[in-house]
Amino acid sequence: MKLLIKLGGTLLDAAESRGRLASEIAALAQREHVVVVHGGGKQMTRFLAERGVESRFVNGLRVTTAEVIDAVVKVFAGSVNAQLVTALRAVGARPVGLSGLSAGLVDAVQLDAELGQVGKPVASDGRLLDLLVKESYLPVVACVAGDRNGSIFNVNGDQMAVACSQGFAADQLIFLTDVDGVRDADGKICTQLTAEQGLKLISSGVATGGMQAKIEAAVTALRNGVGQVLIAPGAHVGILDQLLAGSRIGTRFISG
Repeated sequence: MKLLIKLGGTLLDAAESRGRLASEIAALAQREHVVVVHGGGKQMTRFLAERGVESRFVNGLRVTTAEVIDAVVKVFAGSVNAQLVTALRAVGARPVGLSGLSAGLVDAVQLDAELGQVGKPVASDGRLLDLLVKESYLPVVACVAGDRNGSIFNVNGDQMAVACSQGFAADQLIFLTDVDGVRDADGKICTQLTAEQGLKLISSGVATGGMQAKIEAAVTALRNGVGQVLIAPGAHVGILDQLLAGSRIGTRFISG
C-alpha cells in the first residue's frame, strides 16, 4: 500500500513529539511504501519574529516577500526538514530530505500577486518518490515548490500533500494534525464523511479557517484518485497503526 503522511509543523516543534512520530513512521515504512510531507508554520513565524520581520496573512496564507521566501527555504527545506530527517534516521529509517524543487517533484504558479511568492501546485511528478520507496528509502518533503523558470514558491502544506499524493498515486492520505478531527454543528467529531458532506460543513459556516483548508484538500485528493483521506490527532500515541487497523479516530473521508 502507498501512504502519504502530512505532518503539521506544530507536531514537529517539540523533540519528544517529533521523536515519537518518527518511530511510528519508521515502523510503518518497513511494511508499506510511505512518503512524508511536512509543514513548519509555527517555526517559520518564530524565525521571522527573531529577525524583526512581522508575519502577515491574507485568508490564512502567509504573505511571502523576497525576504520571506528566503526564510521559507531556510526553515521549511532547511532546519525543519533536517530535524525530521535526523529523527527518522535515529530510529532506523532511511530518510531522504526533499522539497517540491527536487527533480520537479511539485511545480506551482503564483496564486495571487497580493500574496507575493505563494504558489498553487499545478503539477506533480512522482517518479522520484516511486524510485526512492522501491529502494526502501523514506522521502521527506518540505512544502516548497518551483517552476521551470527557476521561481521558488511557498506552498500551503495541505495543498503540497495533495499534490504529492496525486503524483505518488497514494492509496491513502493521512493528515496528522493538532486537532481531533472534523467537528459537526454540535461540536461532535465526524468519524466519516463524503466529499459532499465535507463541503456542506464549509458552505454552512461550520468548518472555517484551517479546518476548511483541510476539508478542501481532502475533497481535492478524493476527486483526483486518492482512495481515502484521514484527518487525525497526531498527539495520539500509536495513531498510525490504529488508523490503518480501522479505528474510528479522527475523520475518515471516503468517495461517495
